Amino acid sequence: MTDSQGNEILSGAVGGKAPPLPVMSGAYHGARLLMGAIFIYASYDKILHPEAFARAVYNYQILPDILVNLAAMVLPWLELAVGLLLVANRWVPGAAIFTTGLMGFFLAALVFNQVRGLNVHCGCFSTQSAEGSADWWTVARDSVFLGISAFLFRQVLRVQPSGKTGSVDGKNDSMPV
Repeated sequence: MTDSQGNEILSGAVGGKAPPLPVMSGAYHGARLLMGAIFIYASYDKILHPEAFARAVYNYQILPDILVNLAAMVLPWLELAVGLLLVANRWVPGAAIFTTGLMGFFLAALVFNQVRGLNVHCGCFSTQSAEGSADWWTVARDSVFLGISAFLFRQVLRVQPSGKTGSVDGKNDSMPV
């Protein structure tokens, strides 16, 4: 479907109309770059200080002790890989799945500990206690990040006019087809 100027219109929005493809493409690329930068930044201090990050993971009291060190060693590298893939616009569907899944898990862990009344250091962007304890503002921030991730996930998985899935700009250079 196209508008009066020949721009392709995305379906599925309220009233059957959505912004022209270039608008959605800009939002898609903005979300992709933002989440990529967030994940790269979040991984940096954790990679440099795995022992301190392991303490932060342990303090959440969610994982069995035997998995704490494994999570502290793998999670930052996964965050870095996902962030780099998003920034590079490569394998974006897989990166978007991981981004959304990780943000959902992080948000659930934060809410779980807020409800339990545990005063834990977030460990989100820094292993230093100067970052402060996780609170409801941290939950709100991560909820916004989850919303951006969900938007990105939806955009990379929606069906293109050609019947293929892929990047919003229609180039499908972010995944093999």
